[in-house]
Amino acid sequence: MPATAPPARITGIYRYPVKGLTPEPLARAELSPGQTLLADRRYAIENGPSGFDPAEPKWLPKLHFLMLMRDEWLVGLRTHFDDSSNVLSINHNGRIVAQGNLATQEGRAAIENFFASTFPDLIKGPPKVLESPGHSFSDVARKVVSIINLASVHAIEDMVGAPVHPLRFRANLYVEGWPAWHEFDLVDHTLAIGDVRLKVVKRIVRCAAVNVDPDTAARDLAIPTALQRRLGHADCGIYAEVIEGGTISAGDTIAAEQLELL
Repeated sequence: MPATAPPARITGIYRYPVKGLTPEPLARAELSPGQTLLADRRYAIENGPSGFDPAEPKWLPKLHFLMLMRDEWLVGLRTHFDDSSNVLSINHNGRIVAQGNLATQEGRAAIENFFASTFPDLIKGPPKVLESPGHSFSDVARKVVSIINLASVHAIEDMVGAPVHPLRFRANLYVEGWPAWHEFDLVDHTLAIGDVRLKVVKRIVRCAAVNVDPDTAARDLAIPTALQRRLGHADCGIYAEVIEGGTISAGDTIAAEQLELL
């Protein structure tokens, strides 16, 4: 049976230019078929040698990079990436402590030196800024847009008995209007946002990164454990691939289209 859903809308759009670092809110985003949001997970910071070859980029597990599942102290940094200049700025304890043009060796070195000198006991090996044109350092090998249903987040709050900041889930799109867990019924369906179409391809299995408070860096909840205990899985959210591009904005309606029967 095709999935049906009440009207829903996008309440927030976010990208993560550097894996593990600060979410950046967007009022709107241009989506292209087969691509992520602009600059989403465009960069990663290698945590010791990974074997990643920018000339022949291959997907690698996130354990090779600085990331919140293990490195919750990253939350203490506030970062911003400027698309026009390729400059990453890092704010720590209320001041800019490092800036670098990630398109240049000198700029990458400035960022790498900051991590190496400031957190020597918290990293496994020499930090290195990685990029390969067109590559995304996503948690999955395909280029996707991640979507979180806010009603499911509220259901998790009931499970854990505490407020749950939606940004724990580091999604690209946050949606309200669906019942809790309705997103799981949308796998293999197409989502319409104006002229944009996304095909839902996979549920998102959550890791310990969601246990980290995005404001305080405290590892203060056990969300995957609570999900497993109550629901028999640790899933929350869905991945979708862009199949028809265009511009989306916060506030846009998002609707599930019926499956075509062959």
